[in-house]
Amino acid sequence: MILILGGTGEARELARLLVGRSGSAERIMSSLAGRVSAPRLPEGEVRVGGFGGVSGLAEYLRDNDIRAVVDGTHPFASRITGNAFEACALAGVPFLVLRRPGFAPLEGWQWEDSVASAARNLPGSRVFLTTGRQDLAEFAGCAQWFLARMVEPPEPPMPQRIEVLLSRGPFTVDGELELMRSRRIDVLVTKDSGGAMTSAKLEAAQRLEIPVVIVRRPPLPAAEVVRTVQDALRWLGV
Repeated sequence: MILILGGTGEARELARLLVGRSGSAERIMSSLAGRVSAPRLPEGEVRVGGFGGVSGLAEYLRDNDIRAVVDGTHPFASRITGNAFEACALAGVPFLVLRRPGFAPLEGWQWEDSVASAARNLPGSRVFLTTGRQDLAEFAGCAQWFLARMVEPPEPPMPQRIEVLLSRGPFTVDGELELMRSRRIDVLVTKDSGGAMTSAKLEAAQRLEIPVVIVRRPPLPAAEVVRTVQDALRWLGV
């Protein structure tokens, strides 16, 4: 069985292609963290929830005869990636990271090493915040007004002056332009997640000459990394 970690678009595409391979009887299992109440489910078998840390995942790999693990989680899901790397080493299972490239950087972006650092060095007065609900607490002490876009409703703590917009990509440049103009946004804060589904906001910010604060990706473990689904298929030998 092949285990795919994560609910990204790349992980779903990999599952679709593996399941669709004619003549293949190999089981394909996708594992989702369960942080979103109504995730987009991939094709094939699906499990939701954690494994119980490194030891729990290593046991799962052994008990289920996993021949390979592909980590297709979000570029900022560093804990999951680190645990999977260690668990595969313990269980003797080949491990691959499937990570789409980051955004093509533009001149003038303010790069920060963490969300906390972005909050400490936040310019502007009306902020378009797209780092996700789990990072909202980092901005709780900021005086700025926030438009925070996310998939699921957030929980406190959060900024006192905030409008929450529940929405799921992909987004269009025209839609992002209208949103930023209507809310009089003067700074965009985001993560270097990469991908086409959320890149429209960066083009819109560039057109409107709005400053961008962008959080760098966390470092990866010393694992093999590919950038495309086709490269992952070749690594799997299918």
